[in-house]
Amino acid sequence: MNLYLRIVLILAGIVVAGLFCAVLGFYGVRAYYEPRLPSVESLHDLKLGIPLRVYSQDGALIGEFGAERRDPLRYEQIPQRLIHAFLAAEDDRFFEHSGVDLQGLLRASFVLATTGEKRQGGSTITMQLARNVFLSPERSFTRKIKEILLALKIERELSKQQILELYLNRIFLGNRAYGVGAAAQVYFGKDVDQLSLGEMATLAGLPKAPSRDNPIEIGRASCRERV
Repeated sequence: MNLYLRIVLILAGIVVAGLFCAVLGFYGVRAYYEPRLPSVESLHDLKLGIPLRVYSQDGALIGEFGAERRDPLRYEQIPQRLIHAFLAAEDDRFFEHSGVDLQGLLRASFVLATTGEKRQGGSTITMQLARNVFLSPERSFTRKIKEILLALKIERELSKQQILELYLNRIFLGNRAYGVGAAAQVYFGKDVDQLSLGEMATLAGLPKAPSRDNPIEIGRASCRERV
């Protein structure tokens, strides 16, 4: 057996052993954490709080009262172009993965390992939903593990359309606006089906820094610069 073939066999053995250890480690972690995770069945009956709304006699909205602004929508009421905008910004392989995008996680891990900076989180929309509903905002490997396991459970329990409906109704988009329905009203004074493509793209770009990048805050910053 020549040297080249020996090197190939050794490398193949290392890869196989690494994959075996990774699979064994995953099932070990899953066996430890999964019994401690909350049930995702509650997502079927998840209540989205609507603020108190006061209307005039002719039906015009006078004001809203509450810590959170919400306008829950059914999946069918959300324009497909708006859905595609969020998928392009947050999870372009959403309909292809089963809750966890291994390519995204590997890419984020590579960036972290080579630069030491956490530029990409690797979180799918399903993982973000799991974090928003069940977990705290702390950044830790333990939370990421729970996030991954919950995402896998959510994908087994809900359809892709149900996951998107919950995500787009719960996502924080700045200025007390939770969900695309409320954000469309807060920033543009429109229903979601009246938004232009540019306005949809603006909303889809908010989840990464909603309090900083929303149109109201950008307008305020622009005014301060002119002053």
